[in-house]
Amino acid sequence: MKAARMHEYGKPLVLEDIPVPDIAEDEVLVQVKACGMCRSDVQLIDGYFRPYADLKPPLTLGHEITGVIAKMGSLVPKGAGIAEGDHVVVAPGWGDGICRHCQVGDTQICPNVRWPGFGPVGGFAEFIPVPARYVIKVGKNLPFEQLAPLTDAGLTTYRGIRKLRDAGALGPDRVIGVLGVGGLGAYAVQYARLLGSGARVVAIARSEEKLAVARDYGVDHTIAVKGKSEADIKKDLNQAFGQVDLDAIIDCTGAPAMIQLGMSLLSISGHYVDVGLVGDRIDIPLFPRVSREQSFHGSFWGNNADLMEVMALAAQDKIKHTIKPIKFEELNKYIDLLRTGDIVGRAVMTF
Repeated sequence: MKAARMHEYGKPLVLEDIPVPDIAEDEVLVQVKACGMCRSDVQLIDGYFRPYADLKPPLTLGHEITGVIAKMGSLVPKGAGIAEGDHVVVAPGWGDGICRHCQVGDTQICPNVRWPGFGPVGGFAEFIPVPARYVIKVGKNLPFEQLAPLTDAGLTTYRGIRKLRDAGALGPDRVIGVLGVGGLGAYAVQYARLLGSGARVVAIARSEEKLAVARDYGVDHTIAVKGKSEADIKKDLNQAFGQVDLDAIIDCTGAPAMIQLGMSLLSISGHYVDVGLVGDRIDIPLFPRVSREQSFHGSFWGNNADLMEVMALAAQDKIKHTIKPIKFEELNKYIDLLRTGDIVGRAVMTF
């Protein structure tokens, strides 16, 4: 089968032919039909994660995976409700099943987690073995190229917005800011409206081209921050909403400068959730966080329940997409474009 593998950090992926993997008795073999491209793919190649998990090459990249079940392991129970030929998405975060996080369903934060695309198997390959409990059956009418990014870009932002909602940060008298409208932010602005309980939504980004996507998706206001001071942005917010701060923020960039800006805009008792990882350190003043009783939430990917909820929204045609389909042979070209931030929406590799 074709596979795109990282043989050395800092080097382009090697597009090669390798054997189709065997499956364990409790696994299914998924024939990959589409796999989204994520900034994490670039960060993996560039060594961003090495201080936290020094993964040993060769690694098969690609973690936004959807496809068709090609083969079933002998111990996959009939009650699983899946069969050969079914269309599925692959849930990330394959936990050990015994830790306290797995026991409550949050397998993505299991201390012994395995990640597709961050090890021997990944979605930039024609086939991938997956534990049966980590595939979710989807309707055959849903396009593969739209399903793939929902397993990360669409899942991560869903969980982040849900955390804001569950924390009581959203409501009809609130304003939520979405920082960054790239692959993740294009979904975050939609969930902010779907789950926002009437909160008004403002998209904040550097690129006017990406803000145009947010406007197409129905946000209440957009702010292009390039060349603007904090005072300029507060004045813009005041004109649009009658307040100079934000009650809730989902940061889809994780860039140090954007986090500093976002924290300066956060209201008293405001909630800030970060799902982006452009930077690696943040430097923000402590006193306002304490004296204004603000909350900062980390939110990492999502669990099976989150992904099933996202799939239900997709099945009801409630999620819009900005997709750039690409070929397997174009992976390295688009990794370079991801590195420079020159992709609007989500690039999705299709077989």
